[in-house]
Amino acid sequence: MNFTLIICTYMRPNPLLKLLESVKQQSVYPNEILIIDGSTNRETELVLEQNSFPNLHYFLVTPKDRGLTKQRNFGISKTADNSGIICFLDDDTILEPNYFEELLKTYTIYPEALGVGGYITNEVEWQKTTTDYKPSINEFFYDGWKRKDGSRFVMRKKLGLDADTQPGFLPEFSNGRSIGFLPPSGKIYQVEQLMGGVSSFRKSVFESFKFSTYFEGYGLYEDADFTLRLSKTGKLFVNTNARLAHYHDESGRPNKYHYGKMVVRNGWYVWRVKFPNPSITAKVKWNAIVLLLIFIRFSNIFTTNKRQESFTEFLGRVIGWFSLFFNQPKIES
Repeated sequence: MNFTLIICTYMRPNPLLKLLESVKQQSVYPNEILIIDGSTNRETELVLEQNSFPNLHYFLVTPKDRGLTKQRNFGISKTADNSGIICFLDDDTILEPNYFEELLKTYTIYPEALGVGGYITNEVEWQKTTTDYKPSINEFFYDGWKRKDGSRFVMRKKLGLDADTQPGFLPEFSNGRSIGFLPPSGKIYQVEQLMGGVSSFRKSVFESFKFSTYFEGYGLYEDADFTLRLSKTGKLFVNTNARLAHYHDESGRPNKYHYGKMVVRNGWYVWRVKFPNPSITAKVKWNAIVLLLIFIRFSNIFTTNKRQESFTEFLGRVIGWFSLFFNQPKIES
């Protein structure tokens, strides 16, 4: 099965090089690697000229194609005709040696799969338990595994706002638990959302679907939008044996004000992609969660040493929420 790896990058030459070194060690190597660079300098290009990788093709895009979703669509247009699977990776990830082997195996086990996601190993500490384990309010339990729950989810539990769907599925009021809440069980789980930076799809998918250019620049939640639309037509899976680490490099990220605004507005957009006409109860819960998270971010001004970041993100979230009353995003058909 021929497959293509597309890496969209922006001002991250050193993390990209580390990723490519891990690709070089793969048990199954990509038939082509497309680097789609949106950088405003030539540092990434120079790094790739100094380090050789088989089957690699480099593209420095012009401003009109810059931004995560635009760069992904550009990369798809450059994919070889005989490629059957297109894989996407964030440029600050590092793969375990059998990552691609496990991804491709999933398409054999589930031939109906339209997309398969990988599993990030370095963000959460899980513990194996019994299947009848009773978690405390400060814990999350799933499929015989437990992890510490974040403060925002603990607060949501206390307020009756916790997700009522399994990880990777969106509740009617949105704000579900992502695939990061799936345990390292070695199993393959069906989901309706994938993380774009650790994802793969059948190339045939892109005959009917593309990444929405509504999500400009950094593209927060662009992956949720794409996979929620795609899951309405077929099945998506996460293979927890397709393992990699994600290091969240700070370079190339938006400032916290714009990030906070995107969290709210892009979150609303994704919610309405899945549920164009949510119930009154769902609307109340969605807004209650937005306000809760605004309050938590405000409290971080006094409880963390990143006071400036907390304040600017808090302000962005507030502005983003108020903007929805008079300027809601237009959902693309």
